[in-house]
Amino acid sequence: MPLTTEDASGSEVARAESRRAGRELVLELVFRPLSNLLVPLLARIGIAPPVVVLANAATGLFAAFAIARRELLAAALLLQLKTLLDNSDGQLARVTGRVTLAGRYLDTEADLVVNVALFAALGHVTGEPLLAAAAFVALTIVLAVDFNLTEVYRDVRDLAETPAFEVGSRAEHVLAAIYGVTFALLDRTLRAASERRFARLAANASGERAYEARLAYVDPLTVSILANLGLSTQLVALGVCLALAAPDAYLWVALASLALLVPLQIRAERRARAALRQPREA
Repeated sequence: MPLTTEDASGSEVARAESRRAGRELVLELVFRPLSNLLVPLLARIGIAPPVVVLANAATGLFAAFAIARRELLAAALLLQLKTLLDNSDGQLARVTGRVTLAGRYLDTEADLVVNVALFAALGHVTGEPLLAAAAFVALTIVLAVDFNLTEVYRDVRDLAETPAFEVGSRAEHVLAAIYGVTFALLDRTLRAASERRFARLAANASGERAYEARLAYVDPLTVSILANLGLSTQLVALGVCLALAAPDAYLWVALASLALLVPLQIRAERRARAALRQPREA
C-alpha cells in the first residue's frame, strides 16, 4: 500500500530519520537539505518521481560523456547535480504517496547504468581500462555490502519499515527481471557469505547468546562506516578528483573502499566472539 502524504511528513519523517541505520555525512549535511528545498517545488508543479529518476540518470550519462571529452570540471558539477536528483526522487515519491516497486527498481538500475558509463569514461580518459573495470567491480561490491548489511541491521533490530510490494504491472516484471540478473545473485552471495561466517562463530551458542552475538556482529559503527562509502560520498569523491584533474586517483579510492571491508569484517568477528564469551548475568 502506497504511503500517503501525511505518512511522509512531519513527525513521521522525523521518526524515519531517527531510525535510519547509518548516516552518510555528505547526504545529511549537503544533499538532503538541498533535496528538502527541491522536493516541495517538484511536488507543486506535478513532476512524477520516475521523471526525476530518468533526469538523474541522464545527468549522470552527460557527466560520463563530459569525462570522456576531458571536460572534467563540467563532469564534476554534473555529478553533484545527479546526486541531488538521486536523493530527491525517493523523497518526492514518499511526499506525493507514489512509492512503487517499479520506481525502486528503476532507481537502482539507473544508477548501475550510470556507473558503467562513468567507469568506461574513466578508463578511456586515464588510459587504464583494466584498472577502471576493477574499480567498477570494487564499487559495485561495496555498495552491495552497504545495502545488504543495512538490511540485516534493520532486521536484527526490528527496524524494518519497508512496505511490502507485489510485482504486478508489466513494467515491474521487466524491471524485476533485470534486477534479478544484475543484483539479486550478488545480494544472495553476500548474504550467504556473511551468514556462513557468523554461523561458524555462533555454532554452539544458545538462542539468546547467538542474538547478542549477532547484535555485536552488525553494529552501528560498522553500518555508519559503510554508509559513508555510499554512492553519494563516492560521487563527491569522484567530483573532487575530477576538479583536481586527477581522474585516475578516484579509481584507487574505489579500490581502497573495497579493501576497507577486510578490517571491518575482522572487527565484526572479534566483536561477535567477545559477545559469546561474555559471562551470563546471575
